[in-house]
Amino acid sequence: MSGHSKWATTKHKKAVIDSRRAKSFAKLIKNIEVAAKMGGADLAGNPTLYDAVQKAKKTSVPNDNIDRAIKRGAGIGGEAVEYTSIMYEGYGPNGVALMIECLTDNKNRAAAEVRTALSRNGGTLADPGSVAYNFTRKGVIVVSGEGTSEDDVMLAVLDAGAEEVEPHAQGFEVITEAHDLVTVRSALQDAGIDYESADVEFVPNLKVEVDADTARKVFRLIDALEDSDDVQNVFSNFDLSAEVQAELEADE
Repeated sequence: MSGHSKWATTKHKKAVIDSRRAKSFAKLIKNIEVAAKMGGADLAGNPTLYDAVQKAKKTSVPNDNIDRAIKRGAGIGGEAVEYTSIMYEGYGPNGVALMIECLTDNKNRAAAEVRTALSRNGGTLADPGSVAYNFTRKGVIVVSGEGTSEDDVMLAVLDAGAEEVEPHAQGFEVITEAHDLVTVRSALQDAGIDYESADVEFVPNLKVEVDADTARKVFRLIDALEDSDDVQNVFSNFDLSAEVQAELEADE
């Protein structure tokens, strides 16, 4: 899952430092609203909301914004939110597979923006099911590497149901079955190990290694998709060798 890991790390860094922080904030707020609507406003009894709030705090979303989002989602104070979840499937440059997760209050707008981003950046919309078979829903926990070794992480999570611990440049990714995410995340907390994010994601079963030129095109396409307020996440099956990763880092 090296390509997946590197892109997940890149996304996390971008969420904190890039000039589109306000757009990132809006998507994190939307996640909180939906989690509160589905499971209520109590963080202790709603682990999905807990993780959404923790992710927002890690990205410096103000506490007042978080509190208002919880109330809107839970319908406290008369406000209410209504979003529809839609998953689009597509192909990027050189046949790279894409799963595009939308959360929207306007399905027509979301569909139009996804189609436009794909067509303008070398991608195409795929028939339902033609891409999804290559992805599995997994729990993905990103752990900072500061002061934490791989052995520390392995020891904390293996008995809790983790499937894999994979190192990357900024730390580690812990992969779990989707239904084990909360248990494994709690095991990390019990061991005193801080985590950056804990989400259920679509992880590719088979990966496609790409060269630097294709990677740049894929990144541009993903950036264009994520520019839409309706697109929450983009998952892909591309893989990057160490050499390609180094070449891309040299671009920065």
